[in-house]
Amino acid sequence: MTEFDAGRHILPRPDTRSPLATAMDVHDQDTAFTPIGPVPPPQNAPNVVIVLFDDLGFGTSSSFGGPCHMPTAERLADNGLRYTRFHVTALCSPTRQSLLTGRNHHSVGMGGTTEMTTAAPGYNGFRPRSAATMAQILQGNGYSTAAFGKWHQTPPREISAVGPFDRWPTGEGFDTFYGFMGAEMNHWYPLLYHGTTPIEPDRRPEDGYHLSEDLVDHAIDWVRTQRTLTPDRPFFTYLALGAAHAPLHVGREWREKYRGRFDHGWDHQRELTLQRQKHLGVVPTDAQLAPWAEGVPHWDELTDNQRRLAARFMETFAGFTEHADVQVGRFTDALEELGELDNTLFLYILGDNGASGEGGIEGTIVEHRLGHGLVDDPDEMIEHIDEIGGPHSYPIAPAGWALAMNTPYQWTKQVASHFGGTRDGMILHWPRGIPDRGGIRHQFSHVIDVLPTILDCVGIPAPYSVDGVPQQPIEGTSMRQTLTDPNAPERHRTQYFEMCGNRGIYHEGWMAVTRHGIPWEMVPTQGRRFADDIWELYDLDNDWSQAHDLAAQHPEKVRQLQDLFLIEAAKYQVFPLDDRVTERENPAMAGRIDLLGDRTSVTYRGGMRRFTEETTLNIKNRSHSITADIDVPETAAEGVLIAQGGRFGGWSLYVTDGKPAYVYNYFGLSLYTVSGGDPLPPGRHEVRIEFDYDGGGLGKGGTAVLMVDGEKHATGRIEHTIPYYFSFDETLNVGVDLGTPVTDDYPAIDNEFTGTVHSVHIDLDVETTQPPEFDGGLHRRVMGAQ
Repeated sequence: MTEFDAGRHILPRPDTRSPLATAMDVHDQDTAFTPIGPVPPPQNAPNVVIVLFDDLGFGTSSSFGGPCHMPTAERLADNGLRYTRFHVTALCSPTRQSLLTGRNHHSVGMGGTTEMTTAAPGYNGFRPRSAATMAQILQGNGYSTAAFGKWHQTPPREISAVGPFDRWPTGEGFDTFYGFMGAEMNHWYPLLYHGTTPIEPDRRPEDGYHLSEDLVDHAIDWVRTQRTLTPDRPFFTYLALGAAHAPLHVGREWREKYRGRFDHGWDHQRELTLQRQKHLGVVPTDAQLAPWAEGVPHWDELTDNQRRLAARFMETFAGFTEHADVQVGRFTDALEELGELDNTLFLYILGDNGASGEGGIEGTIVEHRLGHGLVDDPDEMIEHIDEIGGPHSYPIAPAGWALAMNTPYQWTKQVASHFGGTRDGMILHWPRGIPDRGGIRHQFSHVIDVLPTILDCVGIPAPYSVDGVPQQPIEGTSMRQTLTDPNAPERHRTQYFEMCGNRGIYHEGWMAVTRHGIPWEMVPTQGRRFADDIWELYDLDNDWSQAHDLAAQHPEKVRQLQDLFLIEAAKYQVFPLDDRVTERENPAMAGRIDLLGDRTSVTYRGGMRRFTEETTLNIKNRSHSITADIDVPETAAEGVLIAQGGRFGGWSLYVTDGKPAYVYNYFGLSLYTVSGGDPLPPGRHEVRIEFDYDGGGLGKGGTAVLMVDGEKHATGRIEHTIPYYFSFDETLNVGVDLGTPVTDDYPAIDNEFTGTVHSVHIDLDVETTQPPEFDGGLHRRVMGAQ
C-alpha cells in the first residue's frame, strides 16, 4: 500500500514525516520543507448533494405521479434517473443514520427515533465510532462539507450547552451546520443552531419569515462562499428539510393554490395517482392498489365537517410540499449559476419514510394531542379551519391522506412491514455521469446503498480506520452500475425491515411481512405478543404493490422467510423487539440514562436558555415547586420569569401588569391561570409556585398555589396535566419565553422580564412516585373543554 492509498483508507490521513532541520539559520537549510495542506480529493471528483424530504410518501410528488406539484423534482428527474424501488426504514432518525453510515439502522444503534432510545444496543441512539459517516469520509478525502436543516441523530440529553458535541453534525464530519436538532420544528418560530450555538431568527412570520426559505438561503450562501474560497475542492451539501413533517406550516397563498383540488377525497385520489404513475412508468401497467388500511373510513363515510377539514389539511400539506420544493429549486439554480450543476452528484430523496398516519382518523391542529391519546372533535375543530397552516396551528393531516400519498402501497410511516412505510421515490441527477436522461430504474435498493454508491462514483474507498477506530463493514451495496445500465443485475437481494415491532424480510423477489401495531394509536396493541402476529407473503415479481397475500398458498415459503428474518435480525441487533412509542419518549419509562440522574432539584441562573426536556428536571406527573428570586424595577414589572414549552403545551411563571401569575397550558385545549393580588413593589422578591399533584396515574390534575415572599398569593386548580412530553421543538428558558408563547398574556417576542431574574430553583417532591402505566387510549376531547 502506498502512502497515498493509506491516506484514503486511514482517516484522517496520517501525518507525513518532514525533513529534519539541517541548519540553525533558515538561509543555510539545504533541504526544502513541504507545506502542509489538506488531503487532495480524487481527480475530477464530483460535488455531492443530498436533499432529503420528510414524511413524503411514494405517491406524493408529481415526479412520481402524485398530486403535489414539485417542479424541481420533475426537472431533476427528467434530466436524471427515477428509482422506483428505493426503500427507507419507516421512521426519521433510523433512515438518517442509515443514509449517512451505509449501515442498517439497528447496526448503528438507531432502532427508533432519538426520542425513543432505550438501553438496548440496537436502540440506544449512539452511532458507534466504528461506523464513520459519509461526511467524515468525504471530509477526510478533501471535500468541504455542510449540513442544513433537520438533524435528528444526536441523543437528546446531549443537546445542551455542555454537549458533548461529537455526535452533533460538526462532530460527525460537517464543517458547518445550520438547522434544528430534533424531530420537527415550528416553521414560523424555529429554535435553531449554527454549529453548536443556539440562535433564533431575527425575523418573524409577520416579516415574511419561513424556515424552509431560511435553510436554503444559508445553503446557497455557503456554496457560493465555498466556490469562491476553495474552488479546487469539491463540496458535499446535505439539505434535510423539515417539510413535509408536522407541523404543516406554510403561507396562505401556497395553500390557496390547492383550494378545492382535494374535494374528491382520498379514495379517488389513489385512483388518479395510480393512473399517473402508470403513465410515467414508475409502476407497471398491471400494478393494483394495495388493500385499504383497516379502521380508516372511506371518504363517503365522513361527515361534511370531516370532509371540509380533511380537504383543508391536504391543501396545506400540498402547499407546504410545493413551497419546499421551490426552495430546493432556488438551490439548484444557484448550482447552475456557479457552473456546478452538471458535475454534481445530486440525490433527491423524496421521503425518509412513508407519509405519516400519525394524524389519526380526524387529523388535528395540534399534533402532540394525538401523541397523548386526545382526539379533536371535528365539529369544534371546524371553527379553527382557517388557522390550519398558520402560526396559531401545529397541524398534521388525517391518516386517510397518508394512505393516498403512499399510493399504490398500503399502510404508512412506522409500518416497516409494508411499502407504504418504506418505499419512497429517489431521483439521481448527474449529467456528467448519466447518459440516460429521464431514465427509470427498477432495481431493488435501500437507503444503506447511498453511501457505497457515492464512494464508488467519487472514487474513494471505504476506510479501514477512522480516528484510530477500525471500521465495521458497510452493509449497503453500490448502485453505480445502474447509472449507465438500466438492465444491471440487482445486487441488493436481501433486506430486513423493522420498526415499532412491525417487521418484514425481502429476499430475491419474495417478501414476508407482519404488522404489529397501528401508527395512529401510538400505543402497543394491548396484550398482543410478537409471537401471535400474523405473517403475510407477497410475490413481488408478479405483485408490485403487495396487493395479494399468498401466505395461505405457500406456508413453507413463509416459514423459510421467517427463519431468514430471525437470522438477519440477530445479525443486526434488532432484538429485543420493542413496540412502545409514546412511552419511550419518557426517559424513566424507556430505561435510558437521564442526564440529571437522581437529582431532585436544580437551580437556573438568569439568562439561561434553550434547555430541552431531556436536559431539565422532569416535573410531569409529580408534585413540585418553582421558586424565582427576582428584582422588580421602579417601573411596573412585566415579562417571563421562567417558561417551558409554548402555545401548544407547557407552563410559565411570569409577571403581567406588575402582578405575578402562573399558567399551565394543556395542549392549547385549556389554559389554567393562577394570578391575583397586588402588584409587586420595587425591590427583591421571591415568587414561588407550589404544585400539589393528585396522583393516581399519569396526566392527572393538581392544585397550584402562588406565593410571594412566603405568603399565599392565589390558589388555582389544574384539572389535567401533560404526561409524556410538552414539545419536541420548544425549550425551557429563564427570563424569557422563546419560540411560541405559553400564553397570550405576553407577546410572542419582547417578553423578557423587565427586572432582574437572579435565579430560579425547581424542586421535586421526592415522595411522589410516578405510576408505571398510562392508559394511552384515544379519547374524544372537545377543543376548549375545561
